[in-house]
Amino acid sequence: MTDFSPAIFGLQGPTLSDEEAAFFDAVCPWGIILFARNIESREQLRALTNELRNKSGNSHLPILIDQEGGRVARLRPPLVSAYPPMGLYGEMYEQDRAAAIEAARLGAALLALDLFELGISINCAPCLDLRGPEMVDVIGDRAFGDDVERVVTLGRAVMDGFDMGGVLPVVKHMPGHGRATVDSHHELPRIDSDNDTLRQSDFEPFKQLSDALLGMTGHLLFTAIDKAAVSTCSKAVIRDVIRGHIGFDGLLMSDDISMSALAGDMGTRATSALKAGCDVVLHCNGDMAEMQAIAGILPRKPSIDAAPRLARVNEALATLTCDVPKGARKVWGELMADIFPESQNAL
Repeated sequence: MTDFSPAIFGLQGPTLSDEEAAFFDAVCPWGIILFARNIESREQLRALTNELRNKSGNSHLPILIDQEGGRVARLRPPLVSAYPPMGLYGEMYEQDRAAAIEAARLGAALLALDLFELGISINCAPCLDLRGPEMVDVIGDRAFGDDVERVVTLGRAVMDGFDMGGVLPVVKHMPGHGRATVDSHHELPRIDSDNDTLRQSDFEPFKQLSDALLGMTGHLLFTAIDKAAVSTCSKAVIRDVIRGHIGFDGLLMSDDISMSALAGDMGTRATSALKAGCDVVLHCNGDMAEMQAIAGILPRKPSIDAAPRLARVNEALATLTCDVPKGARKVWGELMADIFPESQNAL
């Protein structure tokens, strides 16, 4: 499949409707993202991911999910095992660095194995946001911690674990959500820190893990960089910070453009994000009218800059393999027994 629209869309329910099938066939979005509303059972979900790929004509169609662990988990027991929020590995790190790294790696591998078995190929995790003193609860324990070394070390362990489990990670929320004091789902966070401070802290985890194949923006207003435009729609943030200072040359997707941090209609939001330098726009809620408005402005091919990044991701998707050792769950359960009792339920 060579031509596709640079968008990722959601769908309404646990099955693909005729209207959705016709829309996806006409628009050819690059990928599909799933949520709890799309999940009833393991058998149903596997059938859905198979159908999405069969009808797209792309056996490696990117199918995404937000499955971080903790409260951000679209799949939950008893369909899959429970996994902790990433911040719990950060707490372990303070007591036993080596144990925390191995627990994060194995936990991510086992979580990815669940997704791999269900036909999900991309996980929108980990959060590399540096926990700020007034960080909004929407991030909270999703962050590994408040120091760069811990975030980078555990972020790398989780990325390695996802790779072991056969799933591609998405680092988020670029270039850093940790100083936001309001929830970007509902309003636009304004960050007034100076550029030097941001470069030495918030941006640094992303810089040290800039070899990731995929990244996601956060919807944030960095007044020291661009006083007028939210980061997802800011050429200055994407060109000078994400691509320039951070050095990220992977596929950059927007955070969900239906969030209230962005202004304007859906077509305007999508246009602004793509013009600013996002390679792909993400729209999650499955609202057909909104998706049609976005489709009306989408190009039928990725930009010249985005094409090689998409090609690298597509190549990686075509070669995904799961290589989780048989004893991984036992070892992970032993590491987590005292701090996350739920780990024992899967043994």
